[in-house]
Amino acid sequence: MPMDKERFRKMFPHLVKEMNTKESRIAINSVRSDIQTGETASSSKFVIYTPDVIDFIRRCDNEQQAKEIIAYLEKRREISCQYAQRLRKQLKEKGVRSFGAKKEEDYYLKKHVLSSANPNG
Repeated sequence: MPMDKERFRKMFPHLVKEMNTKESRIAINSVRSDIQTGETASSSKFVIYTPDVIDFIRRCDNEQQAKEIIAYLEKRREISCQYAQRLRKQLKEKGVRSFGAKKEEDYYLKKHVLSSANPNG
């Protein structure tokens, strides 16, 4: 059922205020269809870090490069056929940047240096 802005504002005044002030925003930088992979990547940070397929895809400049990465890791059996299919589907439907912002050269070095300089970041 469609709702007009005024009715929404009356029903949810605090939510409207929060949305308009642009405070308390959380950026979503990537989408991972495999929960375990996402949790491992986000919790381990860079301690004995081994890049996963998403990390490799995030270094790609275009969809073709990402397809090659997926095919290569699938052929080496580093990712399952089912996971490869989910990645291809996400790539086709949402694009290469849906996996996260592009990781440039020296990404981990810069990230480590910045986080070491700012323990809260």
